[in-house]
Amino acid sequence: MDIIFGFAQSLVMAVCLPLSGWRLLHYFQLESYQLPGYYRSIKRNARKALLPGLAMSAAGVAALQLGLPGVVRMALVAVMAGLLFRQAKNEKLKKPFVVTERVKRLIAMHVATAFAVALVIRFVLPLAIWHLLPAFEAALIALAAVCAQPIEKHINQQFVDDAKLRLEKNPNLIRIGITGSYGKTSTKFLLRDILSVKYNVLATPSSFNTTMGVTRVIREQLMPSHQVFIAEMGARHVGDIKELVDLVHPTMGLLTSVGPQHLDTFGTIERIKNTKYELIDGLPENGTAILARDGAICEELYHRCPLEKKYMPGDLMTASDMEWGPFGTRFTLTDVETGESARCETRLLGEHSIANLLLCCTAARTLGMTPAEIAMGVARCQPVEHRLELLNGGGGVSIIDDAFNANPVGAKAALRVLKNFPGRRIIITPGMVELGGEEAQFNREFGEQMADSVDVAILVGRRHTQPIVDGLTEKGFPQEKIHVVSSLEESTKVLHAMMQAGDVVLYENDLPDNYSE
Repeated sequence: MDIIFGFAQSLVMAVCLPLSGWRLLHYFQLESYQLPGYYRSIKRNARKALLPGLAMSAAGVAALQLGLPGVVRMALVAVMAGLLFRQAKNEKLKKPFVVTERVKRLIAMHVATAFAVALVIRFVLPLAIWHLLPAFEAALIALAAVCAQPIEKHINQQFVDDAKLRLEKNPNLIRIGITGSYGKTSTKFLLRDILSVKYNVLATPSSFNTTMGVTRVIREQLMPSHQVFIAEMGARHVGDIKELVDLVHPTMGLLTSVGPQHLDTFGTIERIKNTKYELIDGLPENGTAILARDGAICEELYHRCPLEKKYMPGDLMTASDMEWGPFGTRFTLTDVETGESARCETRLLGEHSIANLLLCCTAARTLGMTPAEIAMGVARCQPVEHRLELLNGGGGVSIIDDAFNANPVGAKAALRVLKNFPGRRIIITPGMVELGGEEAQFNREFGEQMADSVDVAILVGRRHTQPIVDGLTEKGFPQEKIHVVSSLEESTKVLHAMMQAGDVVLYENDLPDNYSE
């Protein structure tokens, strides 16, 4: 009888563990199911991540010490797991936890491995150790992920092979890869809008830039009628771009930038540089490489590239007579070879946005488009959501939404845009993340740059934004103009209390849930 009850107890525990660790499963998904990132998320959010399991274990051990019957203790585990699950489910999130097929497989593996562990402990070790299992929920999820990895690799490879077959069925398809430390998503949509004047174009949506994300787009959206396929290629580790190149086999590659992004996983700029170059290195001999003219790493990689058809902005197309303002940007586009020109207007803001646009104009030129056709495409281009997107805030207030992400180059460019606007300039930001050991220094420099471009700084996250405060203070920024708040909701209250007609508000970055303080 004790054996049967022990089996029942262990099964209940195994089923309850993923419920109590719902937030941990969310962190794992936010980190793209990568264990190193998962561990970092737990470390950053130790209290929120580990306290539920510790509380559940403490309640179980206390019930055991009080001599409560096994059935009561089992019911207590179930009730606590249910309450913790409900709390996690009701938590307000920026990016909700999606129970995908992969998550379902992970939960099933978690229940199976946890059941095996619980069963061994139940019959081999003291019962108090069995009740401590919830405290080790983070490790049990990692164990399940490791056990599930061979299954996931097999499933993923089947999807990838199917995507490759679909690409092979359209041999005339123009395949374009776009990568960079920043600017790749915006550039992808700009290129799509310009090329769509002449071609039937499919571009990966949103920030679909992983192997499985691109694979899904190919399998679900690519049609025989498509003439151009544009794939954004993201990377958090060395080899990520090569894997995408092996999938897509692009004939054209655009490199938007190389800089300090994801230093927590890459470690050094040199590794970032070599990883981004995997796109250019994977192009065929008759392929086309287009690299940003940045006066730095991209130009170094341009000189490394052995291809005959390699270009930078200014080689084929130039932009002159530029004007910026609340209307967006106007400039004259000229074909270097023919001298033909066209006046362009777009809602895009900032010098770096025009630099990305000129990359796309160069690509369009190599595909046979004229300045007039390209200008038509430029007119279609709109700011990508949350990337220097100019919005009407009502009441005479302008909003510049650059909340998708922040990096040292992009943040500096956003400040330059803000500085060109009339009226009182307000910034709301939590600073930058994923910059490894240099993160505090980059945020301090961000604060120093901010001092010359804003009139009011609202900083979200008391601990994380301290280097920004230090940078502002170093430059003599008035302390009464610095407002440090705990959440985005609190920043909104502070903003509304001071906002007036003529203000311009820049939202620079919005940290994901696994970075919330």
